[in-house]
Amino acid sequence: MVDHSDVMMTATAAGAAPATAGLEDESGVRQRAERPALVFEEVYAQHFDFVWRTARRLGVGDLHVDDVVQDVFVVVHRKLAGFEGRSSLKTWLYAITRRVVSDHRRAQKRRRPHTPISDSLACCGASPQERAARLEAAQLLHAFLDTLPDEQREVFVLAELEQMTAPETVEATGAKLNTVYSRLRLARAAFERFVARHRARAGRESS
Repeated sequence: MVDHSDVMMTATAAGAAPATAGLEDESGVRQRAERPALVFEEVYAQHFDFVWRTARRLGVGDLHVDDVVQDVFVVVHRKLAGFEGRSSLKTWLYAITRRVVSDHRRAQKRRRPHTPISDSLACCGASPQERAARLEAAQLLHAFLDTLPDEQREVFVLAELEQMTAPETVEATGAKLNTVYSRLRLARAAFERFVARHRARAGRESS
């Protein structure tokens, strides 16, 4: 994964709006004064892993995910002063990540081959066997996610993997609640079929 200091330096170099930007009336000043100011360094430290996982799970390969995450935090640094708290910080970060990932994927002239899962996904303190098992599980997960339509993929990532609530998933995706549930049911069914095929294949190979 990317060196966190590189992202911090890039975001800082891009500049950010002053902390008081956008305060045009007394009510706006009062509302902002009631909320603790968000500090970019704290947001970065607390949510870097979420942004990295989300970008990877939305289809950005290992070769590009660090660059995409850096771009996300450049946008976050620029817009953080204007965050009004109308949504949770996590869904706000997801919306930015989603747009940056979408731009990245559109910029690709053709779909690139699935890239290996980074070793950084495995716990450094784990045994070699545990690391191998976790790496295999991560590879299978991303192979499955690559089979889903984008709409089902993002709902599965948010609801199943990030454990967002239904209202949070609705807010993050902009889809209606019934649509979110429908996409999630389809994705779960696809996951069950994927796992069944994998187990059947593993059973044939071991026999």
